[in-house]
Amino acid sequence: MLADDLLRGSARSLARAMSLVENGAPEADALLDEVYGRRPAAPRVGMTGPPGAGKSTLVAEYALLLRRRGHKVGVIAVDPTSPFTGGAILGDRVRMSELSTDPDVFIRSMATRGSLGGLAARTEELCELLSAWGSDFTLIETVGVGQSELDVAQAADTTVVVLTPESGDAIQSLKAGLMEIADVFVVNKADHSGADQLAAAIRSALALRREAPWRPPIVPTVATERKGIEELYAAVESHRAHLANPAVASGIRLEKARARLRNAIRERLLETAWNRRGLGELLDRAANDVLTGRVSPYRAARDLIERMTDHGERNPN
Repeated sequence: MLADDLLRGSARSLARAMSLVENGAPEADALLDEVYGRRPAAPRVGMTGPPGAGKSTLVAEYALLLRRRGHKVGVIAVDPTSPFTGGAILGDRVRMSELSTDPDVFIRSMATRGSLGGLAARTEELCELLSAWGSDFTLIETVGVGQSELDVAQAADTTVVVLTPESGDAIQSLKAGLMEIADVFVVNKADHSGADQLAAAIRSALALRREAPWRPPIVPTVATERKGIEELYAAVESHRAHLANPAVASGIRLEKARARLRNAIRERLLETAWNRRGLGELLDRAANDVLTGRVSPYRAARDLIERMTDHGERNPN
């Protein structure tokens, strides 16, 4: 049985289970129900930040450090889907070649498939499958689209925001929501000019935040030279210790569970609407109506939403 093989640590079964979940197969929900909670949830570390910040290299070096410490590691690398072809880059196995042959490392590249916020809709489910497989740590690398990366904070236990001195939008990113989700800041490529100024800007931005029990540390790294990785590990472990405080953990876990349920309900409702009520065909018809000017896109959207409700079912077509 697939669930049993997965719980025994079969990488082949894990890959098959992930494909079922990603593709929304009918048996996926039953599989997730069966494996949920059977093993302790692996801590999740999310890496996010602007494009070109070196997230893939940082994730690879962090995973190598975890392996040297004897941990089994899962990596989920979310790549952008082309809005034109539907294809994705899915290049992280190439970028993480040093890890790809290690049987205690499982790397899964996924496409966003149109999901907003930098995380694919099924990422959290894949994290659960990795825990069932036996992962001790799960690393999540997000698309790197800057301002729409906030979903990583929901999926990860610790969110690491990676910035670089030469990133022209690095300071702007601090104003675009990344300040609020960061548990740890990394100034990567810290050997480049401007690294000290970027760290100072982050400290200044943090000083404007209201007082909180956790103050994000700033870790300088040079990932290509494996510098600062131990310090990053220590910062993440410090945040994990902070989360272990019962007074902190209870509220955070409840809020994450609520958000997870909201997302699951929203996703299932949309899938049910599109798959069972023929809205795909209606969408094409509505698009033609908008194109010819018969209705506005706003009216067309309202009509489609009505068809996704009980009222719409009572008045078909």
